[in-house]
Order: sequence, then structure tokens, then C-alpha cells
Amino acid sequence: MEREAALKIVKEQLTDHRYQHTLGVMETAIALAKLYGADEKKAELAAIFHDYAKFRNKDEMRQIILSEKFPEDLLHYHSELWHAPVGAYLVEKEAGVKDKEVLNAIRFHTSGRPGMTLLEKVIYLADYIEPGRHFPGVEDVRALAKQDLDNALIQAVKNTILFLMKKNQSVYPDSFQTYNDLVMKRQED
Repeated sequence: MEREAALKIVKEQLTDHRYQHTLGVMETAIALAKLYGADEKKAELAAIFHDYAKFRNKDEMRQIILSEKFPEDLLHYHSELWHAPVGAYLVEKEAGVKDKEVLNAIRFHTSGRPGMTLLEKVIYLADYIEPGRHFPGVEDVRALAKQDLDNALIQAVKNTILFLMKKNQSVYPDSFQTYNDLVMKRQED
């Protein structure tokens, strides 16, 4: 799917602010893909669609999680996590994207997962560091992202976990497992 067609589909699903965020994620994902050797077209497409389901009704997302037999533990955690797996499902069904790598990059862009692919790492990190993001620690991760993708990802996941913990919010197990997987692989190198 070409960029303009994908952006047209996505724009109908998002607020203006979220659409601007999506454009930032797209540009950042393309830059990271170039830097680290990921497929730039897949990075572009996954970035464009990463928040496709962000504003879907929570009841609709809950029903999709149940009917499609997604991990039910998702329902025990903050609904902010739901738009990623539900989005991957809807992007395939409604927008006709069939590429499993692209769909998985969308599916895991909020939680991460152990054994993330290069494309999944690029989308997770692009979403975290896109130029419209302003929060403590983001500049450090942006600097790391220019030097070492995995170290940047470790810091982004760690920042996210610490942010949730400081707010006394639960942390989805995949996020802990992502952090552990990345750190353990780093120690093996």
C-alpha cells in the first residue's frame, strides 16, 4: 500500500493531534530503518497504522480481544494496551494489510515482547521518540537511538516501567519480559 493511501485511511480514524503524532512516528521509523537496515517500506506502513485503533470504543476492543482469543490477561491491564493488538487485527481486516511483520510491529508497539524483530524494535522506538514527544528521559533515548538500537530500546522500556510504577499502575508482563530479554541478550554479547 502506498503512503498516501495508507495516510488517508488512518486520518479518518485519528484526531488531528494523533495524526500529527503518526506523521512523526512515520518519519522517525523511516530514519531508524535506514540507520539499522530494516525494511523502510514496512517501517513506513507499520508506523502509519500503529495507532489505527487508538480511539475505538473500549467495548468494541474488549469484544475483539475475547472473540479473537487474544491473551485475556490484556483485559486485566490498562486499556491503553488494547489498541495495539486490536489495531493489528483491524488493520488486516479493514485496511487489507496482510504482511505479518508489519502487523506484528503494530501488535507489539505498546508492550514489546521477548525476541522482538528489528522492525518491531524500530516501531516501538519510533513511537517513543518521535519529535512531538516531550517528557523526562526522551532526549536521552533519542541520543541513544542514533548509536545503539537495543540500548535505546532498553532505556525506553525501563523508563516506561518506572513511569507506571511511580504512578502505582500495573505493568503488563510482556513489558517486563521484553526488558529482561533485551538486557540478557546484551549481557551475552
